[in-house]
Amino acid sequence: MSFVFKKQVLGLLDLIRFKKLVPNRRERFKNGSDSPLPKTYKVNEAAKILHPGYRKAVLAEIREETADTKTFVFKTEKPFIFKAGQYATLGCNVDGSEVSRPYAMVCTASDALEGKVGFTVKKTGFFSGYLFDRAKVGDEFTVGDPSGEFYYEPVKDAEKVVAIAGGSGIAPFYTLACAIAEGTEKFDLTILYGARTSKDFALKKELDALAAIGKIKVVYVTSDEKKAGFEHGFIGRDLITKYVDGDFTVMMCGPNAMYAFLDKELAALNVPLRRIKKEPNCVGNRDVAEKEYKLTVHIGFDTYEVPAKSTETLLVAMERAGLRVPSKCRAGGCGFCHSRLISGEFSIAGADKRRLADLKFGYIHPCCSYPDSDMEIVVPKAK
Repeated sequence: MSFVFKKQVLGLLDLIRFKKLVPNRRERFKNGSDSPLPKTYKVNEAAKILHPGYRKAVLAEIREETADTKTFVFKTEKPFIFKAGQYATLGCNVDGSEVSRPYAMVCTASDALEGKVGFTVKKTGFFSGYLFDRAKVGDEFTVGDPSGEFYYEPVKDAEKVVAIAGGSGIAPFYTLACAIAEGTEKFDLTILYGARTSKDFALKKELDALAAIGKIKVVYVTSDEKKAGFEHGFIGRDLITKYVDGDFTVMMCGPNAMYAFLDKELAALNVPLRRIKKEPNCVGNRDVAEKEYKLTVHIGFDTYEVPAKSTETLLVAMERAGLRVPSKCRAGGCGFCHSRLISGEFSIAGADKRRLADLKFGYIHPCCSYPDSDMEIVVPKAK
């Protein structure tokens, strides 16, 4: 049978099926139920419970980890479902300013289902300072939905994972270790955890307990102290190859200086870029001469004029003015805060991570954009 003849036969069959389409549809309408469609669907109701956007949370416990690091445990009104390694935004009103910051979740999957979530925080800035100095058990906060892509992907990642942590960057790896212990994740995890001294390791007791049952391997590395049981120096190619061989994925969470150093070390080991994951850091202040501009903000039908410093991001300016605006990663990656630019000049911290559609239609990310003139933007409402 020739190819042309086959096409003719198939085309005829399609025509016959098409002619039956309309009468079949009429028959189904005729025999269909007269009952109205349900106003709600169970799957949608479940989605609202599991992904409400923001949850009310009460501070239930404060644990001191090191001299400058604490773990804050919250009880939320609704449960969490998340992938180990993800973060959530923690927020509250501080002296009239609506402030939030993203922190890696420190809890097990079973804890999250019971509405219990922790955040291990290092005292470095405005909001962490508030948590350290003023937050107390019983205070009310909000916690956003789990977000981020810093988690293990079995299709993409190797069966061995080298987790490199600096300071409070241990948080997502602790949660990954808990997931392995619970059996919800299956891969070989080796944690190389760097700090200045042996007293600067957060969650050490918990990590040692997980390592003792053989689920993970933890190597503590001190840069400013030599002590038995600890590696000394900086985490680089020598330490990586000492504890892991073969094919592996590298996951990093720590300061930008650590990332810059490890980029060179991993390149020397010929680790492919697809095997390297970095948790982005929040954008901070920029080192320029301080000037003050006028930022006009449209949210729904309301318009606000707020002062915006050249040293701070547009997001910080809006929060300082008491505006509740959407934000998650505060690093320009997630696009949750994207806002339409009407007028004005701005600079972006680091690489421009906007999608092509945002660039084409004039959207910016306030979390990583600094004002270089008076500006006017349209910001979506925070849910």
